[in-house]
Order: sequence, then structure tokens, then C-alpha cells
Amino acid sequence: MFDKLDTLEEKYEELTRQLSEPELLADQQRYTRAAKQHRDLEEIVSKYRQFKSLDRGINDTKEMLEIEEDAEMVELVRAEMVELEQTRSRVEEELKVLLIPKDPNDEKNVILEIRAGTGGDEATLFASEIMRMYARYSERQGWRVQTLDVSESGIGGIKEAILLIEGDKVYSKLKHESGVHRVQRVPQTESSGRIHTSAITVAILPEAEEVDIRIDPKDLRIDTFCSSGPGGQSVNTTYSAVRLTHLPTNTVVSMQDEKSQIKNREKAMRVLRSRLLEMEQQKQHNAIASERRSMVGSGDRSEKIRTYNFKDNRVTDHRIGYTAHQLDQFMEGDIGELIDALVAHFQAEKLKTEAEAAA
Repeated sequence: MFDKLDTLEEKYEELTRQLSEPELLADQQRYTRAAKQHRDLEEIVSKYRQFKSLDRGINDTKEMLEIEEDAEMVELVRAEMVELEQTRSRVEEELKVLLIPKDPNDEKNVILEIRAGTGGDEATLFASEIMRMYARYSERQGWRVQTLDVSESGIGGIKEAILLIEGDKVYSKLKHESGVHRVQRVPQTESSGRIHTSAITVAILPEAEEVDIRIDPKDLRIDTFCSSGPGGQSVNTTYSAVRLTHLPTNTVVSMQDEKSQIKNREKAMRVLRSRLLEMEQQKQHNAIASERRSMVGSGDRSEKIRTYNFKDNRVTDHRIGYTAHQLDQFMEGDIGELIDALVAHFQAEKLKTEAEAAA
């Protein structure tokens, strides 16, 4: 591990030197690439230097113990060494996590898709609350949320919503949210007070850029039609809505949120690219299914990942056994603790897999 860290530190120092060279500054493409590599290495190199500093401190402390004769001072030095060793152990574990190969999508924005499932009107109401929950959490993170498309139900819920969330490392935080979210509560429409169980599905797709997915124009069918629903005469009587069909995969994306056909087409293309990227990644995941199962179970979205029990004010994530009795705060976007717990869990699973592979 330390040989690898030494190599990374040397690479970081070399990049630091290169970034100040006039030749590199004159080549914007090379400079941008080098700057990104430098940025990517900064955290792990900083952590490694902290580890080496702690290591030196421990060695210095041991030398002091060998020559110190004052009993009170010896006790103080020993206490300091214990603290240094504990900190070094923690930093070493953090280094192991940082050395885990990164998901190339972690830095990406995400396409968030929410769909009402079983439960009728109650499922659509819950879907709208979950959409609000993620929007509130995104605000806390300083991310920008843009609604790409929403299909509303008659009672104020949503049948389907597609959002674009842009910001720093969005996918790295939200990627474990895909799956079936189950709600248990007394619906507003229930007069007898019986608790009903409904479900919605959440899909988190890394936003694909044109360099990730190239779509051949001949593989694309583009249809335009009049938008439906509220919006006034200009929306409902002009052919502003767009439907894209990717013929090789029969993937269809419709968009009618904007009055402009051009804007709807741009939004539809963003969603289409992300769905095609997910399909391509799923092929790769199937090829290494055993590794993926060891990390995230089967990865099948039909799995129930979380239950929201309103009667007991309880939320439970079934994958990691997490339970909290602050569901009211959770629904206001205070989901950071669970998000962090999921990230830590799957990092630990990945670290375990890496260790077993190296053994």
C-alpha cells in the first residue's frame, strides 16, 4: 500500500511542477487534463502526508521515552503516544478507503426518476413527498435541482417525475437511493383508519455526456406533438412537445415541460443519454455480477430498500439495518446521516472485496 502511496505522491509533485510550466499553460486541453489529475490526487496525498507526520511524531515520542527519566513527564509522553497511535490508525483506515478504485460516475450530476407504484392515489402522493424530500436535501448540499418532466395525478400527487440534480459529487451521494421505497400509513382517503402499504420506485442515473454516449442520428426517431395539461394556449396548440425513440433499444423519452420545442428536445436528449448509459453499464455489471452482488445485493430495482412508517415516525433502510425515529425530519430533507451510512457501508464492502481479491 505504501509503495503505491509513494508513487501517487511523486506523481502529484510532478503535476504540481508541470502546472507552473509555460508550455503546459499554453496548451489549454493538456492543462485542463493535468489540473484534473492534480485535483484528484490532492486528497489522498494530503492524507498520506498527515499519516507520515503522525508516524514521525510517534518515532520521536518513542525516542523521548528512552531518554526521559522524570516519571511525570514519562506519563505525559506515553499519553501523547497513545493519542498519536490512535490517530494514525484512523488515518490509515481512511487511506485504505481512498485507495479503493473510484466509481467513474461519482463526479457526475444525476437524473432522478420517481414513479408511483402499487397503492393508487396514495402512491402518487407519496411520490410527490419523496420528490420534495430529495429537493430539500439537494438544497442543503448546495446542489441545483431542475424539473425536466412531471406527470401529475388528479389529487395533487405525481405519477412520474424526472429531475436533473447538478452539483459537486451528486452521484457519489445519491447512487444508493435506487430501488423500491415503501410507505406504511393511513391514507388521507381512508375513513376507517386502516394503515395501507404503498410503494414507489426511485432511479438514480448518472447524467451522460456526449462523450459518454454517442447517438447516431439515423438511430433516432423524433416526433413532435401538442402538449397536454395546464399551460395555456401557447403550450396546448403548438407542436412544442417532443418524443425521442432510440430505435436499436426501443427506448422512448417524451418531454413537454417547456414551451420551446428546442428546449424540450435538449432535455429529452439528456434523459435519453443517461438511460442509454445506464443500459450500457448494466451490461458491464452483468458481466461482473458476482462482484456487484457482493457490494449491493442483486441490484434489482424490484428489491424493497427502505420503509417509511408514519404511525411510528420511523424510517428503516433494510440493506444496512438502519432505523431512525425522526421520519418527520427525514421527509424535510434531513437524510444526510443515512446517506453517509450507506456510503460508508458500501465502501467497507468494496474494501473487503478488494482485500479478499488481493489475498
